[in-house]
Amino acid sequence: MNALIVASRSADDSTGWSPVGRLDFDNGTYHFVYTKGARLAQGFQPFKGMENLEVVYESPSLFPVFANRLLSESRPEYDAFLRWSGFDPAHPPDPLAILGVTEGRKQTDMIEVFPCPVPDARGMYQNKFFLHGLRYMAATAHERLAQLKENEKLLCACDIQNAADPHAVLLRTSDDCINIGYVPRYLAKDMWGLLGGSGSEFIEFAVHRVNSDAPLQQRLLCRVEACWPQDFKPCDGEEFHPIPQGVPVRCDA
Repeated sequence: MNALIVASRSADDSTGWSPVGRLDFDNGTYHFVYTKGARLAQGFQPFKGMENLEVVYESPSLFPVFANRLLSESRPEYDAFLRWSGFDPAHPPDPLAILGVTEGRKQTDMIEVFPCPVPDARGMYQNKFFLHGLRYMAATAHERLAQLKENEKLLCACDIQNAADPHAVLLRTSDDCINIGYVPRYLAKDMWGLLGGSGSEFIEFAVHRVNSDAPLQQRLLCRVEACWPQDFKPCDGEEFHPIPQGVPVRCDA
């Protein structure tokens, strides 16, 4: 994983989300920088103890604002939580890998995180994500979701008439074409770029894991694989560019 993008959503979700920071781990040190999107995001407030937008923060341990988004290992559901996210509890991954799948969402704020994609060893685009929008789907969608099998192929459709998000990407079953939910908003623009650069025959969605015992937001883990177009550059807009130009600031978490 190259880095995690930290995003802020507007309180009423009317303006969607905006990238506000970038988090990575290198040579035993966590680094966090605010991006130019932090100056544009509606209602965003800098994180406690990290109020200066102009510096690079460093810490040997994960910053509290992100560590608090991980489920405690002492919780009885911790092993199930890892399985829901596609990890092996016997070999738990690093914190950034967990945050990259679970999105680090909390009910107490409007912050979420997601990985900035990089080509894999074959030069392909790959990503795992939890299906969004299940609570808005019809009862038939929930019934069909319970019947899904691991590795079952899914179809995508650009939902251009979606009033909440004109870039929305809808997923449906491949055999009976039942709409079951949405690609996360932070991935939607990538999907449009991949479809435009490669064509739908070079992008594949599939069921990675069905979690019948999980909360709704973690019920269905999906994966996507696509050819990486030559000119495809995710997370490359001005709002993703770091603000800081100065020296790092140690921020021992």
